[in-house]
Amino acid sequence: MTQWVLASSSPRRQELLKLLLADFEVVPSHVDESILGGEAPEALVARLACEKALAVQMRWPSARIVGADTVVVCEREILGKPASNEDAWSMLRKLSGRTHQVLTGVCLLHLHTTFVECSTTDVTFCGLTDLEIETYLRSGEPFDKAGAYAIQGLGGRFVVKIDGCYFNVVGLPVPRLYQMMKRLDLEVSRKPRS
Repeated sequence: MTQWVLASSSPRRQELLKLLLADFEVVPSHVDESILGGEAPEALVARLACEKALAVQMRWPSARIVGADTVVVCEREILGKPASNEDAWSMLRKLSGRTHQVLTGVCLLHLHTTFVECSTTDVTFCGLTDLEIETYLRSGEPFDKAGAYAIQGLGGRFVVKIDGCYFNVVGLPVPRLYQMMKRLDLEVSRKPRS
């Protein structure tokens, strides 16, 4: 049986993938997540998801590999993981009282077959006071999250509306990945066996 591999060390992605797979390996890709000049958010997350999957494929050449990357976009600005306390503060202030987009690129890779898709969810925040932001920063939660918040954690209290896939905001669009897996199974079953 072909082994499944998640090309991510994210505990959130691991939990979400358990909704689809009973058994898989976790292999962090250690890919540089820098944004290329002028790169659109959809292109960025798709590229990084593919690079993560391809990096892991070098070590697991026959596995079915899932790579993913998530960013937050507000007012056309890409918000990745905050680099500092000030960076996190700035992101949360920008999201306050606004609707932003969460984009996750997903790559499903097996041998020479690659599926890449991007999922987008609109998320609306309530207005945040300076005290709310400061209290949230003290929790430590924002610092390894795109956009400096976790919808499934303490940051969920700031969300007043969501339009799209909730799982996408957490970091892995489960329904979309499920459809990709079904397409991969069809693709693999069509290929002649040697």
